[in-house]
Formats: sequence, C-alpha cells, structure tokens
Amino acid sequence: MLRKLILGLIAGSIALGASACNTVRGAGEDVESAANAVDKEI
Repeated sequence: MLRKLILGLIAGSIALGASACNTVRGAGEDVESAANAVDKEI
C-alpha cells in the first residue's frame, strides 16, 4: 500500500515537472517572437 502511494507521488511529481518545463519554454518562445516582431518594425 505504502509503495503504491510513493510510486503515485513520484509519477505525479514527474508529470507536473514536465508540464512546467513546457509552459516556461512556451512563454519564452512567445516573448522571443514578440521581440522579433518589434525588431522588424524598428
């Protein structure tokens, strides 16, 4: 029982960590895209 609980917590932590990385990467790409658009206009 305890082993299943620990395994579930580890799997959940990995899933949350992976989604956080994708979110930060996406936000970085959005900021970069906006900066490139401003550079083109200038």
